[in-house]
Amino acid sequence: MNEETGVSDGLEAIETASRDELQALQLRRLRQSLQHAYDRVAHYRAKFDEAGVHPRDVVDLADLAKLPFTTKADLRANYPYGMFAVPMRDIVRVHASSGTTGRPTVVGYNRADIALWSAMVARSMRAAGVRADDIVLNSYGYGLFTGGLGAHYGGEALGAAVIPMSGGQTEKQVQLIRDFKPTVLMCTPSYALTIADELQRQGIASDATSLRVGIFGAEPWSNEMRAEIETRLGIDALDIYGLSEVIGPGVASECIETKDGPHVWEDHFYPEIIDPDTGEPLPDGSLGELVFTSLTKEAMPIVRYRTRDLTRLLPGTARSMRRMGKIVGRSDDMLIIRGVNVFPTQVEEVLLKNPNLCAQYQMQVSRDGNLDRLDVYVEVKPDLSSRLSPAQRESIAHDAAHSIKSLIGVSAAVHVVETESIERTLVGKARRVIDRRPRG
Repeated sequence: MNEETGVSDGLEAIETASRDELQALQLRRLRQSLQHAYDRVAHYRAKFDEAGVHPRDVVDLADLAKLPFTTKADLRANYPYGMFAVPMRDIVRVHASSGTTGRPTVVGYNRADIALWSAMVARSMRAAGVRADDIVLNSYGYGLFTGGLGAHYGGEALGAAVIPMSGGQTEKQVQLIRDFKPTVLMCTPSYALTIADELQRQGIASDATSLRVGIFGAEPWSNEMRAEIETRLGIDALDIYGLSEVIGPGVASECIETKDGPHVWEDHFYPEIIDPDTGEPLPDGSLGELVFTSLTKEAMPIVRYRTRDLTRLLPGTARSMRRMGKIVGRSDDMLIIRGVNVFPTQVEEVLLKNPNLCAQYQMQVSRDGNLDRLDVYVEVKPDLSSRLSPAQRESIAHDAAHSIKSLIGVSAAVHVVETESIERTLVGKARRVIDRRPRG
């Protein structure tokens, strides 16, 4: 145990506890959290009463399914502070979503929540192989977005040295990699590739940097993208998962031993998989929508929050807690193109099977007469940008379009473009889809 931070240098006992031990802890904490939410949040009291259920009705973990869901719409309807369970004098931090599609969703933390969040990010970083003697280049965006401060506090709780760079200023990022010799990079996976582009532009080889581990989240990314990041940066790339409504980054994270999907820290966040259409719970291993209930948050408990992320719950490997499969998409970002369900990650997987292409891509959907049209813009790898003839690019595009049609079932016009032609993300998430179809 690190005496200054209170964070264990090794595995916590709960990380390898038996399922019976873990479930007993979950049930005790669940009942307490539900009662706390019912007593302190008018929204939950009204929703529970309307559904005819009470926290005391939950005598088994399966009883959680009796309770109503919480959605992003509920959070927006209670904007800004209506979901808080403690008075504002106890709130020490407020974060919020960007609010680009309406009112932002606002989340609040008291001191205990900040300590919990820091500990969960520290646990996630430790699982990724980070230790107190590491130097962390934190290139997540700071501000209302939870990524920057979440990673920052987690790194400090672990005892590591944190460089609070934030996103953007990519040339400066590379200068810090050269001069400060960080061993850990934390940012979105798409921005990691932007940094890789700049390293290559400056003629810096992947094996010439001090970087050893990358911890990437805030957007879905495929195993093919992992392979590209690892090759181009010469690091181990691990997935961290979280969302501000639940707490922020650190809800789940991959372990360096296995790199087979994020383990959910189930002692604090209870996961379910439901049918996104019916809301019915699905057994482990089934593909469906991920739902979370907080077990220990105080300022803003969350009950059965529908994340819209589509994944599976799988048995634990490096830890006894269950894993999430790679997120295949979101139920609210699924595109329906000429009757075919399409997720950006499906297109990414197809594109990255071609060794000439990189993970910088964008899908543009428009309406051509009465028919939908899908255009996919994808960059060639930087070292090939000046070497491919127009005929070679056309051939690569034809092959990629054929694979998209064969494997996904939708026709697409693929455009192979120059390196750095596609808009880069600086502090947030990559804009993978532009839908220009008329609404209504």
